[in-house]
Amino acid sequence: MTHTLDGEVAPLSEAEYEALASFRFTLRRFAAFSAAAARAQGLPPQQHQALLAIRGWPEGEPMTIGALASHLFVAPHTAAELVGRLVEAGLVERLADPRDRRRQTLKLTRRADGLLARLSRAHIEEIRHMAPELIRRLRRVAPATG
Repeated sequence: MTHTLDGEVAPLSEAEYEALASFRFTLRRFAAFSAAAARAQGLPPQQHQALLAIRGWPEGEPMTIGALASHLFVAPHTAAELVGRLVEAGLVERLADPRDRRRQTLKLTRRADGLLARLSRAHIEEIRHMAPELIRRLRRVAPATG
């Protein structure tokens, strides 16, 4: 954040406000695309986010309900309920953690892998389509310095 000599925050230019608003709009547009794509596959958006978080978790590190809650910015009990719905839908398995048998780890089922692969391919294509616009808008907010 840029401050003036007296400690006040330096005012933003009209171009910075426009660029920031435009960038936020682009992010919201992607979020709307994502939610619609998930629903088209019969999956609530939050469940799609959970599946992606589980699948994209670093290999060798256990994905637990607590880790999922942190990753999705939800309370642990909300993540536990979400996992319960995913287990009931046949998309996630709860497994005993081999390092700590008191803890459960999460794993996608084969069905979830196929569903997530289709959704992820569509998301990657949308990102490729949106990337030039996002980069252009980002540069207007924070121009590169040389």
